[in-house]
Amino acid sequence: MASVGPLGDGKNEVKEINTKRQSSVSQCSQNEHHFHKVGVPPRQKLFKEFASTLKETFFADDPLRPFKDQPQSRKLVLGIQAIFPILEWGRSYDLKKFKGDVIAGLTIASLCIPQDIGYAKLANLDPQYGLYSSFVPPLIYALMGSSRDIAIGPVAVVSLLLGTLLQSEIDPTKNPVEYRRLAFTATFFAGITQATLGFFRLGFLIDFLSHAAIVGFMGGAAITIALQQLKGFLGITKFTKKTDIISVMQSVWGSVHHGWNWQTIVIGASFLGFLLFAKYIGKKNKKFFWVPAIAPLISVILATFFVYITHAEKHGVQIVKNIEKGINPPSVKEIYFTGDYLLKGFRIGIVAGMVALTEAIAIGRTFAAMKDYQLDGNKEMVALGTMNIVGSMTSCYVATGSFSRSAVNYMAGCHTAVSNIIMSFVVFLTLLFITPLFKYTPNAILAAIIISAVIGLIDYDAAILIWKIDKLDFVACLGAFLGVVFVSVEIGLLIAVAISFAKILLQVTRPRTAILGKIPQTAVYRNIQQYPDAMKVPGILIVRVDSAIYFSNSNYIKERILRWLRDEEEQLKAAYLPQIKFLLAEMSPVTDIDTSGIHALEELYKSLQKRDIQLVLANPGPVVIDKLHSSGFANLIGEDRIFLNVAEAVSSCSPKLVEEA
Repeated sequence: MASVGPLGDGKNEVKEINTKRQSSVSQCSQNEHHFHKVGVPPRQKLFKEFASTLKETFFADDPLRPFKDQPQSRKLVLGIQAIFPILEWGRSYDLKKFKGDVIAGLTIASLCIPQDIGYAKLANLDPQYGLYSSFVPPLIYALMGSSRDIAIGPVAVVSLLLGTLLQSEIDPTKNPVEYRRLAFTATFFAGITQATLGFFRLGFLIDFLSHAAIVGFMGGAAITIALQQLKGFLGITKFTKKTDIISVMQSVWGSVHHGWNWQTIVIGASFLGFLLFAKYIGKKNKKFFWVPAIAPLISVILATFFVYITHAEKHGVQIVKNIEKGINPPSVKEIYFTGDYLLKGFRIGIVAGMVALTEAIAIGRTFAAMKDYQLDGNKEMVALGTMNIVGSMTSCYVATGSFSRSAVNYMAGCHTAVSNIIMSFVVFLTLLFITPLFKYTPNAILAAIIISAVIGLIDYDAAILIWKIDKLDFVACLGAFLGVVFVSVEIGLLIAVAISFAKILLQVTRPRTAILGKIPQTAVYRNIQQYPDAMKVPGILIVRVDSAIYFSNSNYIKERILRWLRDEEEQLKAAYLPQIKFLLAEMSPVTDIDTSGIHALEELYKSLQKRDIQLVLANPGPVVIDKLHSSGFANLIGEDRIFLNVAEAVSSCSPKLVEEA
């Protein structure tokens, strides 16, 4: 009997070992009461779920919150204030703020007047239309806009874009009246586009144009604008109407022996040097921000006086000539509401309106972040749209937020949109009394002002940062830049939009997946590429999907997981290690799944069954687990195969590993 005991004990030990081995590679542990069950959220009614989704899509900022629990009279006041924010902040307006706004308004007015004359030429319009666009639109924006810092008026990029698109339809020299009418029509529809996007809260659409694409587009547009100024800078009379760099340089060098005017070049180069030096002083010392702001006006005054006393216009120096005196004439009757030009104006207006909107919102958000206040993007769109609609009826072309003027406005100490009103008043006085004095202003000085202004649009630092962060983003940036410079502004914009959408599609259709391993001495599982010390779990392949699973990517995700599995099995076979028995999908990054996604999971489950591999899920979110139960997929794989986290799933499917740990 003494010898039987040890033998019996030995048999029991062997039986226990065999039991443990079987449990580590077969079904999940029977100790399921130790694991937390994944909660299924209560089912929502269809209408409530739809309303919730709609609210998050279009009303994420909860704009109706101030109206909650308010009497009807107060709701009416709040409603009027929502349309005209000036009625809200105007109640706390005081003399200190007014002083800051007056200084800022006068400063940006000194900058905008010479710029407006030059930008109107970019749009192939007479100089006064640039001034008109800095009179009415800023007044409308001051009433309806929510930004404290944006300075409103014509900008270089939109002026060039509008001029390029319009002259492809009508020749501005042969048919100036029809060209001007089409410009007003495009401005009207630009305003309609902007206001509609804001009213229906579709502001998120402009976010589809990526920051990288905007950087490239702006940089390319800046170079194109600067090249276009060579006509006025060099005194060339016959100049190409194309905007690409090859055509422009051919036009420039083709007229070098007979088209250049040395007096014009001296004026342009001298004042360009002065403007760049003024910019340098402003950057070097923030206290002298006003120097680059007033430098353009000083340059115009000095250059005009110089031409007047020397009669340089008789020696080939081109001048502005007459700028029509008086404030904006009505132009409602000039807008095309019927005929062939209606659709052309509509198409051009949408493009110009979207570009103007993108620039204004970007500027507004930048300065709002610097001053730590919230900017309502949808209100901004309605304000910008309304001012362009009214502007189109008062002889203005597309106006938006100017980055250079807004920066000066900010540094000059503006407090509210009253600075726009002050600027508008100065432009009003200029139109009434001062425009005749610009008769002898040389085109060269306007070219120098525009060149110095658009240099700031070339953001080298942003391009370098984009290259460091995301190479695909840099491709978008470079594509937009090269498209503008070598083809045209509209093609560059099209490339920017196309690459932005292509990037979105690529990210949606080809989401990232990763194999996870266990960080030593923890219960944490992380990407083995990011954490080389993370150890794979024997018998289990842990895969994480870093995206929602939709019809656009479901097939790719299924095939990618199976490819991970094949690669892993080949490695294990080569190393004579135990094969995979469980495929564990970490679902926490999967925010949503559709029917195609569930169908892909079903196909994955069937493929794994043929290989005698069990599919296990960990940490599905509320939306995902709800759909898995509704589709019956949870029952298909078994609810005991769905775990709260990866650690519990591994503990259940590989208890031997846990015991060894």
